[in-house]
This record gives sequence, C-alpha cells and structure tokens, in this order.
Amino acid sequence: MLASNLSEILIALQIGRHRLMETLAHNGFIAVVDDDEPLREALGSVLKAAGFSINTFGSAEEFLDSLHRHPTACLILDVRLPGMSGVELQRRLVEADSRVPIIFVTAHGDGVIRDLVMKAGAAAFLNKPVRSDRLLKEIHGALQNTGNGNDSDERN
Repeated sequence: MLASNLSEILIALQIGRHRLMETLAHNGFIAVVDDDEPLREALGSVLKAAGFSINTFGSAEEFLDSLHRHPTACLILDVRLPGMSGVELQRRLVEADSRVPIIFVTAHGDGVIRDLVMKAGAAAFLNKPVRSDRLLKEIHGALQNTGNGNDSDERN
C-alpha cells in the first residue's frame, strides 16, 4: 500500500512539474533583478539546475529595458537596488497592469516593507540568505497561481 501511494505521489509531482514547465516555456523566463552579482549568479545556477530558463539583471532599469525582448514568467526582485528600488519597480509594473508574479528576496526586509509589497500583490517576501528549496517552492506556487494568463510584455 505504501509503495502504491508513493507511486501515485511521484506521478502527481511529475505531472505538476511538467505543467509548470509548459507554462514557463509558453510565458518566458524567470528574471532575477539584484545588484549583487555573486548572488545573481548563484540564484541563476540554482534556477537553471531546476530546469528554468533565466535572465539576470543588475538593476530595475536594465530589467525594464529588456521587457520587450524577454517575456518574464516570474520576477525575483531585491528591495534595495541602485537607482530605482525594487518597490518602485513593483509599483510601475502594477500601474502597467502586469501580472508577472514578483518574489522579493532581500537582506533589508522589515515588516513595513513586507506589508507594503505584499499588499501591492507580491507573491512572496523572503529574507536573504534564502534557501534554494524555499525559493523554488515559491516560484512553483507563483507560476501555478498565474497559469497561462501572464502578460509580461506590457508597454511601460
């Protein structure tokens, strides 16, 4: 009986992962926006190992400039960035009616900022250092919640 239940669970996980990958393939990349280059590289490696296509950016402006060229399925975003902050980027995306799920990953997470970005629609708010399994869980949840209705290429 245990083997049968395990088999069913494994099949369900494989089907779920397959559906997520189809959604991601249809909708685009996971974008990582963080000014910390080693962190961008580390997150990129984790996401690539998990089977995601990724793009990394050192600033919010760089990300915004890329939106017309790189459809984004999910955005991993730092709060503090040089130039435009992650909070400001989220505000602009919300104003543009973007439905790209945003997962904030920050070393500067206080309750006020967390409440602000979550009320504005962030999918998650994680403190650095973030565990890769937790980040992947949040990405999967965000992608499942958006389905195929992702409009990441809004004009800004």
